[in-house]
Amino acid sequence: MNIEDFRREYLLQGLKRSDLHDDPTEQFETWLAQAVSGGIADPTAMVLATVDANGRPWQRMVLLKDFGHQGFVFYTNSDSNKAQDIAANASVCLHFPWNVLERQVIVAGNAAKISNVETARYFLSRPRESQLAAWASAQSRPISARQVLLEKFAQMQEKFKQGEIPVPAFWSGYRVVPRELEFWQGGANRLHDRFRYLRNAKDGWDIRRLAP
Repeated sequence: MNIEDFRREYLLQGLKRSDLHDDPTEQFETWLAQAVSGGIADPTAMVLATVDANGRPWQRMVLLKDFGHQGFVFYTNSDSNKAQDIAANASVCLHFPWNVLERQVIVAGNAAKISNVETARYFLSRPRESQLAAWASAQSRPISARQVLLEKFAQMQEKFKQGEIPVPAFWSGYRVVPRELEFWQGGANRLHDRFRYLRNAKDGWDIRRLAP
């Protein structure tokens, strides 16, 4: 197998400045709706890149659970590696790889915990098994075997077999407040279309076309 031979042309469509909303939130909403209607598996899946206290980057896939003019929200164990990285360095990057549509969206900004009220509202909307899983998993910590995790899950099932499951104190939502966003559309002959939104001093957005 020669991986140098894996290539294809991007021919679905181009992207012009006149195609774009002036507000990146509205542009993202349009593209997300098209990703959903286009049948993309896990359209809300996004790569979250963080940098730890020693300057070492790491990436992982998380799910977008809310977005708006205030930012992009995901949830996690606040003792996890990603949460510890954010505590040391709030600057993060999100990446939506919508390859089927020959598109990607990149969001750079700062992440911070959302309110306990917002976190509780979402946690209580999750399936009961997902709530139990949050309690059972010491996320990012080593375990000796999968059976250990299954036994912990069973313990949580027994502990919370009646009534509502409380929100773990170690579980929270995070909002990424963007300072810049890039919308990328594949183009023929590697002449891709790239537009970057940059937050300006008036809390509005400047839009620049970038060379591919």
